[in-house]
Amino acid sequence: MNIYVGNLSLKVTEEELRREFMAFGEVASVTILNDEYIGSGQPKGYGFVEMPSKSEGQYAIAALNGKALKGRRIDIVEALPLSDHSGNGSRNYRRVGRYSRSVRQRRR
Repeated sequence: MNIYVGNLSLKVTEEELRREFMAFGEVASVTILNDEYIGSGQPKGYGFVEMPSKSEGQYAIAALNGKALKGRRIDIVEALPLSDHSGNGSRNYRRVGRYSRSVRQRRR
């Protein structure tokens, strides 16, 4: 079960988050996302915890949602699965619109 953890303090580490969830069962992985894309590496304030057992994950969600962790009340929900398709069609719109690779010809 993949679990979204939001409203994290920027001071919370992955190990601290792992300890919170280990009280409710086995934790497969913990990831706190950060801003590596822009180079700062600063945490974004949310992350994901993966637990192999769905029942343990649901128990952890019920127990930890709203709990204060380093001065902030964390929000915890079951993470949505990734979509199987590549989008809602907006990308195709851009190909036809002004970002098209086709070259327009001047009218005579």
